Amino acid sequence: MTRLGTTARTVVPYLPLGLMAALGAVLAYVWKLPCRTGGWNNSIQTYANACYTDIYPLFFDRQLHTQDPYFAAVPFDKQVEYPVVLGEVMQVIAWLVRRLAPDEATQAVRFYDITVILLGISLVVGVLLMAAVAGPTRRWDAAWYALAPGVILAAYINWDLIAGALSMGFLLAWARRRQVLAGVLLGLAIATKFYPLMFLGALFLLTVRTGKWRPFLVSLGSAVAAWLVVNVPFMVLAWEGWRRFYVFSQERGVDWGSPWLFFERKDWPILGDMDPSLLGMVSLALLCLGIAVLTVLAPQRPRLAQICFLALAAFMMTNKVWSPQFVLWLVPFAVLARPNWKPLALWQVAEVWYFFAIWLYLLYQDEASRHLGIGDDVYFTAVWGRVITILIMMAFVVRDILRPDKDVVRQAGVDDQTGGVFDRAPDRFALT
Repeated sequence: MTRLGTTARTVVPYLPLGLMAALGAVLAYVWKLPCRTGGWNNSIQTYANACYTDIYPLFFDRQLHTQDPYFAAVPFDKQVEYPVVLGEVMQVIAWLVRRLAPDEATQAVRFYDITVILLGISLVVGVLLMAAVAGPTRRWDAAWYALAPGVILAAYINWDLIAGALSMGFLLAWARRRQVLAGVLLGLAIATKFYPLMFLGALFLLTVRTGKWRPFLVSLGSAVAAWLVVNVPFMVLAWEGWRRFYVFSQERGVDWGSPWLFFERKDWPILGDMDPSLLGMVSLALLCLGIAVLTVLAPQRPRLAQICFLALAAFMMTNKVWSPQFVLWLVPFAVLARPNWKPLALWQVAEVWYFFAIWLYLLYQDEASRHLGIGDDVYFTAVWGRVITILIMMAFVVRDILRPDKDVVRQAGVDDQTGGVFDRAPDRFALT
């Protein structure tokens, strides 16, 4: 009975959060129903109902209904443009639906449905892992990840929730001081979506401050090993298909959602003329340098979630593209960094406005649907709304780092619930 009671006390607090996440997953599915019932075949209907997803069209456009990703005999620009973990998730589900349904139209709908089930499970897992990471004093903060409007609206645009679950798994493993597992999960997350690479930088900066080099190097080595294990077979056997993601990331121009698109469309001098890849790298480097200086100058060592949030936000704002689903990357880290509802709610309002603005803007691009859409000036209010609200959150996090007494997490007697070996570690290098 004692063991049963202990298990119950451990599990029961997570049940409501799991149910919230399941509700969020169902609401996200309901939002896409106008497209699932036929709207995908009509771009005007898709944008007007704000129910676009990459999942359905890529089943055909990347030849998943006939061939395997990376090995497909298709032009280079038709190869799957994602890292290998996502490519293989797509492959397994495509292989399954080709055996479940006789015709391609039904296969595509089944491909969407099964993918959505996997993504819904990923959301539930990610929320539960985030609750465990947040610890008993802040467990309910995970409800933001479960039910934030931006999460519900963007959940099934792409496969990002898989990387989100892996990232939360990495953070929990690191918090529990399981460095090998943390590294493996981080390596798999990077092999799923590229953005978790920024978390290595956060670990490095806090390692510099604390001198905890062995745990960092163990996790780094494990991350590299996990990444190589899943990537090397495709590098050897399907080089052209494997490198598609990296070539696409390098060569693509400035795209929807990016602030660089505003400068380009408005013909700003320098910012509107220069290579957006160069602008993005330089601006990201400057922001990362600022985060590094902040880390070593802070009067008290920053929390890991704070540095992860700042690094990830910097990566998103300086990118050449800022898709609506990128909100899924940032929500859990924004909440863990500073669980204050007012700036989070303001940011969610901006994300919701952008979510609708991008589809209205795409409607405006077609002469037949222009009367339904919005033009450049209105669209760019949504672009800058996201930038400004995230900058506000970043400013508050920087304030909390410089004045730890303002950090609501630390006010509960916690040092760093995500820090693992950094938690309550003395400084080895600081410029204060």
